[in-house]
Parts: sequence; C-alpha cells; structure tokens
Amino acid sequence: MLDSVVTALGPEFPQYLLAGLATGMLYALIALGYTMVYGIIELINFAHGDLFMLGSFFALQLAIWVGAANEKGEVIAGLSTGAAAGAVLLMLFGAALFCAVLNVAIDRSVYKSLRSAPKLAPLVSAIGVSFILMNLGVFWMGTYDKNFPELVSAKENLTPGAQFTVESVTFAVKVTYQHVLVFAITLPVMVALTVFVRYTPMGKAMRATAQNPTAARLMGINVDRVIAVTFAIGGALAGVAAVVYGLTVNTVGYQIGFQSGLFAFTAAVLGGIGNIPGAVLGGILIGLLEKLGTGYLGDSWRQPLVFAVLIVVLVFRPNGLLGARTREKV
Repeated sequence: MLDSVVTALGPEFPQYLLAGLATGMLYALIALGYTMVYGIIELINFAHGDLFMLGSFFALQLAIWVGAANEKGEVIAGLSTGAAAGAVLLMLFGAALFCAVLNVAIDRSVYKSLRSAPKLAPLVSAIGVSFILMNLGVFWMGTYDKNFPELVSAKENLTPGAQFTVESVTFAVKVTYQHVLVFAITLPVMVALTVFVRYTPMGKAMRATAQNPTAARLMGINVDRVIAVTFAIGGALAGVAAVVYGLTVNTVGYQIGFQSGLFAFTAAVLGGIGNIPGAVLGGILIGLLEKLGTGYLGDSWRQPLVFAVLIVVLVFRPNGLLGARTREKV
C-alpha cells in the first residue's frame, strides 16, 4: 500500500510541497489583510488585492531610485551582496509604509462615511476603489508586465545532493535563496502580528471592537483609531507580501492584484474569514493545492481544484475551517 502511494507521488513530491508552502505563506500574508478588516468592521475589502499590486510597483520604483535596478527592472551589474540586501530591506519597509498609508487614506476618504450604511454600500464602494487602484497601476506602469529585479537568487541550490529514498523511490529537494527569503520574512511577521493582537493594549482593543463596537466605545475605546490601525496593519502586510512576490516571481503587472487577491480572499474564506489563524491555515492550504494541482494535473486544473475544495469545505463547514458560529450583530 505504502509503496503504491509513494510511487504515485513521484520523486517531485517534496519539491511541490516546498513550493506550495512558500506560495501559501505569501497568500496568508495577503489574506490577513482581508480577514483583519472583516473581523473589525465586517467589510470585504475587494481593493486589498490592488493595494498589493501598487505595493509591488512602489517597491520596483524604489529599487530603481536607489540604483539597485535599471529602468527595465534588471539588477545593476556588479551590485554587491550588501547593497542588494540593503535594497531588499528598503523595499520591505518602503512598500509596507506606502501601502499602510494608502490603506488608511482609503478608509478615511471612502469607507468611514459608510460605517452605518447598509452593508451593500461599502461592498460596492470597495469594488469601485478596486477599479480605481487598478487603473492607477495601469497609469503608473502600463499594461505590460514589468521585470522585478532578481536580487535574491532562485538558481543556487542550498541543498546540493540532498535526497532520501522511501520504498525504492528517491526524492530530491532543492532549496533556493528565494525559499529561504519567503520563510525568513513571512514567519516572523506572522508571529509578530499574533503577539501584537494577543498581548498589546491595541490588540486587546482590536479584539474588543471586533466582538462588539458599541460596547467597546462605552468602555472608552477609540473605535475609529482601532479601525485606522487595522487598515494600516493590513496595508503593511500587503506591502510586505508585494515585495516577497516580486522577489520570488520576478515579474509584476497591473493584474497581479486580481489574481493573487482572489486566491488570498479564498484562503481567508476557507480558513474562516475574520479569524487570523484561519487566514494563515487557508493560505497554506491554497498554496499547497495550487502547486500540487499544477504538478500532478497540469496548470489548467490549478484554479478549478482550489475552488472545488473551497466549495466542498463550505458545504460542510459554512464558517470555514476555523470559523466559529456567531450571532448576527443588530
């Protein structure tokens, strides 16, 4: 039995698994922005994916401004390792700050006045903001995909000769600097977010606001400030994810917000929208399904497989894998 399963998986399985985990962590970062905003004000912010796209454009622009890349998005010849690392750090902080400020500005100019409106109004407004951001991306970088500087190598194998045998099938694993980058950035960010939400006064205020905004106001919590912080954190996560995406895919375009945002939103729903651990779990599962589906069934089955699993899960768990049943707020 084990032999047949191992043979069916094939020697590429560990590589698919590693790629799926890396992609899933990226989706989880974006999904956290969706789920945090929904958890606080019950708004599905469809513009979040396009915010992620603009963050990737800003990171590319920063790389050009600091001399790490040319106008074509190619790494400057002779760029030292230290300079490349500095450029990556600058892009991470710059894109995070850019997306955080932009997200708060969108909330203050569009969503804040619709807090007490019927739920359909802010939802439609979020779709409108999404189109505005997408067109800003077209105006900024055009309709053609742009090269993102390959400041982190995807070619060098950090585990040369790493392989193991199970039931006469030899598995090989290739770990690159890009894989290390994804985990080295996403894991600390997620741990820091968890600690912030659970143990800081603002994190407690965010949880109280998510549970009952009216009661939170009566207890002296500045709900508007909490919402602004939530949008800032969600935007910063999108900015970090944008840099990680650019450094691993090495191509950005105005449509990546829709593509990655759709999968990230699916991850948030799969894990239980409004639930932070659920967003992480959903992102990892979506990443694994995407890479395993592409590897074993072909690229054309990637999206159908993901959404088929989502439908099956929601049939039996309408609130998502980690979502809890809640009363309708009135």
